[in-house]
Amino acid sequence: MEPIVKWQEKMKTGKILVFTGAGMSTESGLPDFRSGTGFWKKFDPSRLATVEAMGQNYEDFHAFYSLRLEQARDAGPNIGHEILAKWEKEGKIAAIITQNVDGFHQMAGSENVIELHGRLGAIRCKDCGSPVAEPDFLNHLACVRCGGRLRPGVVLFGESLPMEAFREAQDYAKSAELFLVLGSSLQVSPANQLPLLASQAGAMLGICNYDPTPLDQIFSLRSNQSISEFLRELDC
Repeated sequence: MEPIVKWQEKMKTGKILVFTGAGMSTESGLPDFRSGTGFWKKFDPSRLATVEAMGQNYEDFHAFYSLRLEQARDAGPNIGHEILAKWEKEGKIAAIITQNVDGFHQMAGSENVIELHGRLGAIRCKDCGSPVAEPDFLNHLACVRCGGRLRPGVVLFGESLPMEAFREAQDYAKSAELFLVLGSSLQVSPANQLPLLASQAGAMLGICNYDPTPLDQIFSLRSNQSISEFLRELDC
């Protein structure tokens, strides 16, 4: 039996734990900073998306994230996001774990989404932590509560993953029946531990990613087509 047919059969009775990475967002038109091309030649995330830049080079930090917010606002969910939202409504998905910060899964209608790297549009004061409206950040305003500088609600280089979200993701992985990776290189630790946890729990594993990953050998279903095409094919 073909691997995709086995998945389609298993999907009739088992729920899928979905893990999404940058490839899910690039299909919406957002650039992948790991590509090192285009937008990322001018704005280097390893220099600007950092705790140090936020504290010592705030003007460039602010300009960088203002552009990222504008990019996300000009894009939106793609067919892949919509299929996953449909699957959730049909009871086929246990949860979506994402490394992406654009909020496109929720815009498409998915509700049980675990954001490992936070949310770009969840602006807060970097000093007191008060939530702030996105336009306040874009307009370069200060926190009305304490006067502190504003920041996006993402995990910067130099910060740890939100432990509550990561623990929840681990719990889902340990009990997964099917574990599906979409658009992740599986090179970022500790998030790349999740498919290994699912494999140890006996889950059936699948991956759709353009490039090979260090963990390809543990997946019974592998595809390098577009995520939207792959999910259309898997949809049943």
